[in-house]
Amino acid sequence: MVAARPLRVRWLGRVPYREALALQTSLFQHGSEQHLLLLEHPHVFTHGPRADLATNVLVDPVAVGAELVAVKRGGDVTYHGPGQLVGYPIVSVPNSLGASDHVCAIQRLVVGTLQELGVADVGCLDEYPGVWVGVSGPDPRKICAIGVRLANNRTMHGFALNVSTDMRYLRDYIVPCGIAHKPVTSLAEEGVQVTVQQVAEIVARRAAEMWGDGTVERQDVAWKHTPTDLAPFSRGEGPGAMGRALVRLEAAGVAEGLAVSARKPEWLRPKVQLGTDVLAMKKTVRDHGLVTVCEEAGCPNLSECWAAGTATFMVLGERCTRACGFCLVDTQKPLLPDADEPRRVASAVALSDLHHAVLTMVARDDLLDGGFAHVAACVAAIRDMRPGTTVETLVSDAKGDDSSLQLLFDVRPDVFNHNIETVARLQRAVRPSAGYARSLSVLSRAKAAGLTIKSGLMVGLGETVDEVDGLLADLASIGVDIVTIGQYLRPTSNHLPVARWVEPGEFARWAELGESLGIGHVEASPLTRSSYHAKEAADAVAVPVAVALTR
Repeated sequence: MVAARPLRVRWLGRVPYREALALQTSLFQHGSEQHLLLLEHPHVFTHGPRADLATNVLVDPVAVGAELVAVKRGGDVTYHGPGQLVGYPIVSVPNSLGASDHVCAIQRLVVGTLQELGVADVGCLDEYPGVWVGVSGPDPRKICAIGVRLANNRTMHGFALNVSTDMRYLRDYIVPCGIAHKPVTSLAEEGVQVTVQQVAEIVARRAAEMWGDGTVERQDVAWKHTPTDLAPFSRGEGPGAMGRALVRLEAAGVAEGLAVSARKPEWLRPKVQLGTDVLAMKKTVRDHGLVTVCEEAGCPNLSECWAAGTATFMVLGERCTRACGFCLVDTQKPLLPDADEPRRVASAVALSDLHHAVLTMVARDDLLDGGFAHVAACVAAIRDMRPGTTVETLVSDAKGDDSSLQLLFDVRPDVFNHNIETVARLQRAVRPSAGYARSLSVLSRAKAAGLTIKSGLMVGLGETVDEVDGLLADLASIGVDIVTIGQYLRPTSNHLPVARWVEPGEFARWAELGESLGIGHVEASPLTRSSYHAKEAADAVAVPVAVALTR
């Protein structure tokens, strides 16, 4: 059954399996759009609930640099890793057709792709799922594994096609899919020399005809596979860091921007009013030895937010372990967390009679838990000292670590906020130590924990209108409740340039589009920042107590 809308194809690069699983699970549970995630994984063995691990896992996975992950899908143990194209179609398929029909559709997709690449003797075996080469001869070889889940008319999981895979992981370390007497192969071993991305192009085009209306809404993440590729800029080393950022920006298709001296349009000129409430808040912050991101980032909405009883405190110090291309925060070596900071933050919130407190943080990749226990302690301290204040946490990605994120999930902030910042194509240029898939995965895990989730992005960095539209669709499809969109403003000449000033009418259109896609509240304007109208946004999506108690 063909959907009357485009297939949203995302090339995500190399993504840890657990992160991709959280993302596709959220798309499976909350989305209604047709998505196809294309990616590679680091070395991982996965298995369904009926797998015979004692027989079919031949080595200690840790000894060969791999994870072992249990998943809810059909099939025995299989392998994912570099050089293998993994595809996850999260699409709407009637339950009445059955999972076997969906498996057949994936088989047709892969067989057609391989035939287009010049693999002639390719097809399926009645007794075994997947796709095989040499099917007409005595020795068929498995080139693609398939395992799916179908429930509530939605699918997840998919296929793993060996392109230039290290075949030791499939021959020496496991019995793939529990089939001991059948060999495995790859395109490279069959004499077809192509890249994973080249194969992905064919798959995306063919998949659009199968699960979409024949068109593709495509967004790709740039990726390199060596960890040291990101180190110089992400650590902010030396004067060349900005040059490297600009090279990445140019590689992403953004060749030039506005001059630093370019005059801002009238709609980007904030009206600051320092009334008595604002001055009192400033004094409280100083007296408690705290830092607000409102001041540190020169937020244009400071006076409005503080007067309305909302403020954003930056915890864990003023030094960040990452150096994003848009951010002014110091990147010197951070100091140890201040154990007394949670008490002081809570005291400032209580004395200022804040209705809504936002806790943001610098990235602390130097700490084992990414600083998340400290943020959780701040939430708990505010709740103890002023229970009536709603608390929003605007946090880093914790490098995708489940246990770190859980520390914050356990104290249940009223709003869990993690900014995706920009579209897929510009991620490596704008925030090279983060990632599009990882951010969607973090938000997905917070949603699975039952939290109200929020994300934000900047525009004017060189993204296209269609890319922002697609990003909003992605956020809506994982159940994001609140989104903020604002104009990027260049802090200094050492930061990424502004590509253009975005007109107010464009923000209004994105707000309307986002809410039409299912996002509960979209705050979008040239001067919008992550915490702008934060309480109003939280109130707009809050579930009434009477409704919550009936669930």
